[in-house]
Amino acid sequence: MVIKTAEFITSAVKPSQYPPADMPEIAFAGRSNVGKSSLINTLVNRKRLVKTSSTPGRTQLINFFRINEAFNLVDLPGYGYAKVPAAVKRQWGPMVEAYLKQRESLQGVVLILDVRRTPASEDLNFIDWLDSYDLPVILTLTKTDKLSKNKVSQRCQAISQTLARDPGELILFSAKTRRGKNEVWGIIEQLLYAETQ
Repeated sequence: MVIKTAEFITSAVKPSQYPPADMPEIAFAGRSNVGKSSLINTLVNRKRLVKTSSTPGRTQLINFFRINEAFNLVDLPGYGYAKVPAAVKRQWGPMVEAYLKQRESLQGVVLILDVRRTPASEDLNFIDWLDSYDLPVILTLTKTDKLSKNKVSQRCQAISQTLARDPGELILFSAKTRRGKNEVWGIIEQLLYAETQ
């Protein structure tokens, strides 16, 4: 994927605030602090298109970015972080579910998991949500540069068992080394291209 333009469009908490659904969209989701912002920035070759933070739970809105004037990437707020206020936690579910359920232009979701962590109930519940809405999911394991090659292989096997998925369905990614960037784009392009069929 050649990135010519990448720009922030808007933030939203409810459907009336979304931009027009006139272009296909790919959403990005995951627990707080799994490297979601870094992954999106790496994909679009920008250092700070999506603001990164060392403080988990910073993204609390749905953020829309237009790429090449052809499709949108959508950054969903991270889930599962204990220090986010309870009121924000309660808002997260309805806000994200409304987007997943109602957004006609949504073609699939990149679900980001930290390769060092075993998927938790929130991750499994989120995958169930996506399955219930027939949304394709791109399972991406981040931070692979922080472990040895053997350890990454072991973690990939363990995570695939927890998710009851084939290890081949998991993309190994590193924002630092750019590992997996082309693989993520390859599947995104398939989903975007399917929209034009």
